[in-house]
Amino acid sequence: MSKVDIRDLRDWLNDVEKLGEVTRVTKEVDPHLEMGALTYLNGKNSEQTTLLFEKPKGHKGDVKVLFNPIGNSMNRLSLAMRTPPGKSPIELVQFIKEKFDEKIKPVSVDPKDAPIFENVWMGDDIDMTYFPTPTHWARDGGPYIGTADVIITQDPDSGRVNLGTYRQMIEGKDRVGYYASPGKDTLLDREKWWAKGKPCPVVSVYGVDPLLFICAATGFPKQESEYDAAGGIQGSPIETVPGKITGLPIPARAELVIEGYSYPDGGQEEGPFGEFTGYYGRPGQEQTPSIDIKAVYFRNQPIMTAALMADHPSCEQNLFLAVMRGARVWRDLEACGIPGVQGVWSVPSAAGGFGMTVVSLKQMYAGHAQQAAAIAAQCAGGAYFAKFIYVVDEDVDPSDLEQVIWAASTRCRVSEDIDILRNTWSTYLDPSKNPNEERPYGSKALIYACKEFKNIKNFSRRTALTTEQYEQAVNRWEELGMPGKAPTLKVFDNLEEEFRA
Repeated sequence: MSKVDIRDLRDWLNDVEKLGEVTRVTKEVDPHLEMGALTYLNGKNSEQTTLLFEKPKGHKGDVKVLFNPIGNSMNRLSLAMRTPPGKSPIELVQFIKEKFDEKIKPVSVDPKDAPIFENVWMGDDIDMTYFPTPTHWARDGGPYIGTADVIITQDPDSGRVNLGTYRQMIEGKDRVGYYASPGKDTLLDREKWWAKGKPCPVVSVYGVDPLLFICAATGFPKQESEYDAAGGIQGSPIETVPGKITGLPIPARAELVIEGYSYPDGGQEEGPFGEFTGYYGRPGQEQTPSIDIKAVYFRNQPIMTAALMADHPSCEQNLFLAVMRGARVWRDLEACGIPGVQGVWSVPSAAGGFGMTVVSLKQMYAGHAQQAAAIAAQCAGGAYFAKFIYVVDEDVDPSDLEQVIWAASTRCRVSEDIDILRNTWSTYLDPSKNPNEERPYGSKALIYACKEFKNIKNFSRRTALTTEQYEQAVNRWEELGMPGKAPTLKVFDNLEEEFRA
């Protein structure tokens, strides 16, 4: 596959199916808890695929539910990023980092050419209970349609259009919850509209191209639109169409969309909800703003997208956030003038990819590692929730947790190489902070799992194969009946080069 030409969820799904990574579940499955259970167990499977539930129990129409589109598959993630499979994790991070410089604004198409308007419900026709919305966990407050979703809002002052992803519980035929964590762009947009005495216009997409979902979940600088970033990654404009109610730009090839307004009326009780941390969010039900739905749009035979929030590796966001946050932090480090960055990785198993960031750095001067760690901890791409920032040397692959732990155990002087930042940006979803009121405030550990710079030239030499040893072993691998393929190495101990020097 030399060229990836994908315009929407259906194109992506067709390409993924060619790779053998789609399981079509053709027997009846209950959206209430059963889909979530199967998705959770599938995530623990080393051969996990994306699950397309074709016959939701109790649903009389022709609506399918696609759970965990990306999962833990580098193949599926690469296709979502419009690049052929085959890149290593850090190669994909670097690819995306460079794509961040290529911003392409969306293009508006004729509504007659927009598949999303194949079916239009307004007024009394609106009925969100028609759709087979999953209840993921036994203690969830209700069915959640907003998991693999995109919420679209606009800054009333600048006109910037924002794409984010937030949980949304079905509250009635024409109303869904609208939870947003403090500091998130949609919440800031919403409050600006309310401060002007106006309701906040909102669009929510529930059957979405994985690229848009990934960009919405990642977050970009508050003055930038995720539409532009997605267009840059795709290499062509995202096709949009103006909403019939709010005029907000809707993905023209989306599967299922609602459009309406959010009012500062105190909202309704919402939650709890099983979150990306592997815990339920804020205990009990909370008053949360809602979206009053004025229109529903959907394609013929729509595919709803759903993302299970869970512990690793069953959490949908873990892998793609590892790549996207890694690319964002790497880009932010370079923007701040930090040289020598070899790679950045947000560890997938660390609470949905949020909890731990690893920076691989070629140290060049005193304080270089400390500078990189502080910026990685507080930059726009990496500040939210992250608790542990590791800096490792250039001979350590930041995406290989085994190497990172080895470096921390052999290069970090615990009494001297850990700094703490307090009162940093966190989330109400952090179960370690109690009472709940303390949760927006977090802390971060900066861990220097790298060689002490002032003694870097005298640091103990690590054991490594010579190039000759490695090549000889690789060449004889198959002859000797060794299992699998010989691993790729990048660190060698070339004695002959040292001798010549």
